[in-house]
Amino acid sequence: MISAILLAAGQSTRMGEANKLLLPFRGRSVIENMVDVLLASRLDEVVVVLGHQADQVRPRLEGRPVRIVENPDFREGMGSSLKVGLHNVSLQARGVMVCLTDQPLLEPADVDRLIAAFEATAQQEEGKQDIVVPFHQGQRGNPILFSARYREEVQATRGPIAGCRGIVQRYPEAILAVEMDTDHILRDLDTPEDYRALLQQAQ
Repeated sequence: MISAILLAAGQSTRMGEANKLLLPFRGRSVIENMVDVLLASRLDEVVVVLGHQADQVRPRLEGRPVRIVENPDFREGMGSSLKVGLHNVSLQARGVMVCLTDQPLLEPADVDRLIAAFEATAQQEEGKQDIVVPFHQGQRGNPILFSARYREEVQATRGPIAGCRGIVQRYPEAILAVEMDTDHILRDLDTPEDYRALLQQAQ
């Protein structure tokens, strides 16, 4: 079982007054698009962590088979939301994919490629590389998929190396770098300029 945690609790301050999760994209909102991408992939479970303006975001996901949880401490940063997500992921999960909501160009095929790499390395008896990290032309991107054996460690880590950053730094020998065909894993949505460029590309 492979679960995903979609981090959707941030305040998107660089976007100005707009909540970037609610911006229109491909006939729906940015967060709806991202959730639909994950649901169309081979993932077995999707946990969505809300925080900022959760009362406005939650209704957009009604009817979709996802588990929605809220992080009351979302102002403390992404690491706190990841811990809430990990607490709510199924105990049956063998791997956990940490996804960012502001990667609107990500496709189900991108997600499935990382899952396939994780499943392939899981067959190894020794020297498992069970932290799957996507790259495109030398640049590291997101999402990251890691073995559930790191779950408790990620939840316990605090400070600047909290979250996925911590295990990536501590276990470089466990990293499986997966080269992706497109830059979908690098493209994010932070500013109004990013949004305008995204709409032009999506036309």
